[in-house]
Amino acid sequence: MNAFDDLYQEIVLDHYRSPRNKARLDDVPESMVHENPSCGDSIKLEVVVNDDGKLQGVRFDGRGCAISTASASLMTEKLKGLTVVEARAYAEQFIRSLRGDAPVEALDDMGDLAAFKGVAQFPVRVKCATLAWHALLLSLPKAGVPKAAEAAPGTPRGLDGR
Repeated sequence: MNAFDDLYQEIVLDHYRSPRNKARLDDVPESMVHENPSCGDSIKLEVVVNDDGKLQGVRFDGRGCAISTASASLMTEKLKGLTVVEARAYAEQFIRSLRGDAPVEALDDMGDLAAFKGVAQFPVRVKCATLAWHALLLSLPKAGVPKAAEAAPGTPRGLDGR
């Protein structure tokens, strides 16, 4: 391994051993659990969008391998402060890069997420690395309209309707 591989491995292990923004999400219904049936990873997210349409926070709960957990942890850090549109584009770019639908070098512009460049060579592991990001894409539309104001589609909210 070269120095970059060592650094990337340390980033993944650090986020696996000490995941950021991992919390019990008892308020998020079990129907919102996203799973990777090929390896048993599971995750649920809480996305909080402020009045300006920016992600105030993203938290996750679940279990998974080092790659899945580290990816979710890094995702929660990278997305804070982005608009819903920016977060969606960021997630789509990450997924496309790992799946080979975009150059994997695009991850170089995503900070510590470049640690997942090597994962692109292993399709089974790509599912682990992208699980949280797919969950995010499914969760973002739900973070747009409070129950009391469904006629105002731009009004942000969290997954629980608050």
